[in-house]
Amino acid sequence: MNLQKIKEKVWLQIFVIYTRYSIGGAFVFASLIKIKGNRFTGESGAENPINSAWHFFETMYQSGIYWQFLGVGQFVAGGLLMTQYYAKLGAVAFFPIILNVFVITISYYFAYTPVITGGMLLATILLLMWEWDTLKVLFNLSPDLPQKKRLENDTVWVVSGMVMFLFTASYRTFVDRYNIFIWGGVCIIIGIVTLVIGLRKRKG
Repeated sequence: MNLQKIKEKVWLQIFVIYTRYSIGGAFVFASLIKIKGNRFTGESGAENPINSAWHFFETMYQSGIYWQFLGVGQFVAGGLLMTQYYAKLGAVAFFPIILNVFVITISYYFAYTPVITGGMLLATILLLMWEWDTLKVLFNLSPDLPQKKRLENDTVWVVSGMVMFLFTASYRTFVDRYNIFIWGGVCIIIGIVTLVIGLRKRKG
């Protein structure tokens, strides 16, 4: 079975769409604190051992422009993924960033954080594999043209991604004492509503 046949499966298309929503939203959520010039942790890590993760984060935070640059990179990559329309470019931009994050989490003690970052890295690799039919042109191989219109190109999925993106960016920017469960809950509700509308639209 070739890639085009696999990509025609509706449940796989939905899985890919929501994978983009999830890891893209996580990046947007995490990026705003850097863009605003705030610490990733609640307090300074300067007094921690130099080989500790908290000292490392404090060093990046004190760099100023670099810290905000990291945030902008995460914000753009995550936002592109969530749009669906530009998800291919988002996956390409997302990969080196999440690879870097994963290597950081295995370079210092982060308890079980490498499991999360490793999962996000694996998800990104799967997204790149999903786009292989067109991305392979980067390796001087002829691209395959899609045979059928996929769900991700329908307006409902694109609009949902933008709504999640705007909500995440606004909530993280303007709410200082944020609640991750409120953010996650609203995104889940948006996702469920989108799933119902999208599948009904497809059947209609």
